[in-house]
Amino acid sequence: QVQLVESGGGLVQAGGSLRLSCVAEGLTFSWHTMGWFRQAPGKEREFVATITPTATSTSYADSVKGRFTVSRDNAKNTVYLQMNSLKPEDTALYYCAGSRALLITSDNRDYAYWGRGTQVTVSS
Repeated sequence: QVQLVESGGGLVQAGGSLRLSCVAEGLTFSWHTMGWFRQAPGKEREFVATITPTATSTSYADSVKGRFTVSRDNAKNTVYLQMNSLKPEDTALYYCAGSRALLITSDNRDYAYWGRGTQVTVSS
């Protein structure tokens, strides 16, 4: 049974930083592209960042480019999202997701596995 468990969310002031982690179990982690998505209240889930299985390629939403960094440690079955210069509009529930697509994909339909999310709240 596949399980993705996010952690690292919390309350932070604007301009601050957080590092999210997602540990994967029950899948061959190094075969999966991993992504981060987020959903704010009353809004649709949106793509944040993604990283290919061997970390050779990454992609980011325009809204986080230059502020967020996605990385992974295949030995630990863990993907990370380093978030710097946080803004109130980054407030959302952040989800980790896994895809068998070996290329970069920002389409949530390509992701078969999802965590339950970790809440990030940025105060102004």
